[in-house]
Amino acid sequence: MSVTVDLMRAMIRNRCVNDGTRESGQEKRSVQTLQDFFGVEGQVFEPAPGRQSLVYRVKGSDPDHPSIALVPHLDVVPADASGWSVDPFAAEVVDGAVYGRGAVDMLNVTAAMAVAARPYIRGEISARADLVFCATADEEAGSRFGAWPLVRDRWDLVGVDFLLSEVAYPGLPAEGHRRVPVSIGEKGAYWSILEAAGTPGHGSAPYGTDNAISKLVAALAGIEGTPAPAAIDDIWIEFVDALPLDDETKSRLGDVDAIDETIDEIAVTDPSLARYVHAATHLTISANVFQGGSKTNVVPDRARAELDIRSLPDMDRRYVDTHLRKAMGMASDYVEIEPVLDGDSTISERNTLLWEAISAAVLDLEGHSDLVPAVMTVATDARFWRARGTVAYGVGLFDDSMSFSEMLTLFHGHDEHVSLESVDRTAALYGRVLEIFMAER
Repeated sequence: MSVTVDLMRAMIRNRCVNDGTRESGQEKRSVQTLQDFFGVEGQVFEPAPGRQSLVYRVKGSDPDHPSIALVPHLDVVPADASGWSVDPFAAEVVDGAVYGRGAVDMLNVTAAMAVAARPYIRGEISARADLVFCATADEEAGSRFGAWPLVRDRWDLVGVDFLLSEVAYPGLPAEGHRRVPVSIGEKGAYWSILEAAGTPGHGSAPYGTDNAISKLVAALAGIEGTPAPAAIDDIWIEFVDALPLDDETKSRLGDVDAIDETIDEIAVTDPSLARYVHAATHLTISANVFQGGSKTNVVPDRARAELDIRSLPDMDRRYVDTHLRKAMGMASDYVEIEPVLDGDSTISERNTLLWEAISAAVLDLEGHSDLVPAVMTVATDARFWRARGTVAYGVGLFDDSMSFSEMLTLFHGHDEHVSLESVDRTAALYGRVLEIFMAER
């Protein structure tokens, strides 16, 4: 197996599991792994015990050349071993693929970026442009112990003109080749808490009581039952054109009045793709945590729900809150909205030096330069750099063993895996992109 695969497997085994608590993650384990791999100490940032990020900044020989960063993250989400066919942290190789939490989100990319950056970090290849390798903590829980404080407080160290991060998607089948998706932006994130207050009483006499859970359930029912706002733009139309669908379906996916019915039809045969299409074209609201009450026979006086809300461009916090209030209906009078995480949608332009470098690298390695822009439905660390003016993309190269739809099921899912060949091809892509980027102006 290659050095890239070995590094990825080591980081999977490090179990940097981020459950959202301050003490989880412990990315220091993979920071040590990377330091050993590079043979250079780098700069370590630790805003909370064990929550480490690792940064290297290599000074380029040409101060006028645009700078570039590789920004992977080190943490992974929890894994329920009962749903896996293998140990999610053993990094076993089965039928030419590595199985483990983080295999595609995103330790495959972290390892590939480290391999591409190592010769520059070690001085084996001269860097014409400033090159930053920034492996971050806490991406899976909002980046408050990772990228966000680095961008906020150490822009002198991590600030760049261009950036590569996630998501790396498998190719989309075309005639004679696979079109390569390039993530150019992401939806906004407006995580929120809904809270309702009531009056405690005895549960044996519930008539007319002021039940906080009942209020919140009514509010959530209104949100769930209200159609989500949809929007279509030129980037989506271009992405849809690359999907392996018939022309009629593609046309309907570009029609805001027909898209919901079309998503329902796609869900019959490809539920993963249907979920992606819906998320890419709608304001999405998912109630993922619910808490209320203290005892079976006590009417609850408090209830709260945590919502994962993702917005499209031009849907800001005011838009989101207005939609929530209208959807909750009369229950809105009894429910408070508490913002937890606010981040606007960010999208980078194309036709840039880095886009050209990616196109040329794909041509060298794949024999074509057929790139497809994609706006991610998830939030990534790249959003902090984009907000400061950095052009940021996510890209990778996969073999034919995994489809776009299959990969979508693996993000935060059971039996997450990636082929050995895909890991090595992605490392080759990053290496070639850096070579071309450093050479061109």
